Amino acid sequence: MENAIQNHWDTVYKTKNADQVSWTQDTPETSLSFIRSFGLPKSAKIIDIGGGDSKLVDFLIEEGYENITVLDISEAALEKAKIRLGDKAAKVNWVVSDITDFAPEQIYDVWHDRAAFHFLTEENQVQQYLNIAKKAVNGFMTIGTFSENGPEKCSGLHIKQYSESSLQTALNDGFEKMKCITEDHITPFNTAQNFVFCSFKKA
Repeated sequence: MENAIQNHWDTVYKTKNADQVSWTQDTPETSLSFIRSFGLPKSAKIIDIGGGDSKLVDFLIEEGYENITVLDISEAALEKAKIRLGDKAAKVNWVVSDITDFAPEQIYDVWHDRAAFHFLTEENQVQQYLNIAKKAVNGFMTIGTFSENGPEKCSGLHIKQYSESSLQTALNDGFEKMKCITEDHITPFNTAQNFVFCSFKKA
């Protein structure tokens, strides 16, 4: 199953440009705002889960963060990001892994996930994710998922919608909710996708 999912995402990133996929953002302002709100030094260890070729890493480098890891199941996605960053790519730790198989080699101050968590539709997958996060995070987490008013599928795959309360319940064992917002992400096709974003602190 994992190879099928990996192949799916590799195919997406090999065959489509940024303006041809719904999740593209020119500026990931909400993610940056949450990360800044934690008030951490530039030496903070930050991991972007399911980062793909998101531009979040570009902005984090620009803002002076020194310890950035980007994880994605698709090597093709990460290659796109590396090519875009050029020499700056050497400043980033790149990890190709399914999040449910991830074996962290360090502890992170910030765990960021925009639109990866909601692809885990089975309870055992969610539990694996949370078990890994609890071991890997000693600080803060921010997660963005499709809300109950958002899409039911993405890139042809079913997702799991969340409300503020259901996201809080999912992370209740190990993390304390700090703040939640809902917002519309406007896709490159000029359609709206409603997200719920929450920040948490390690309990």
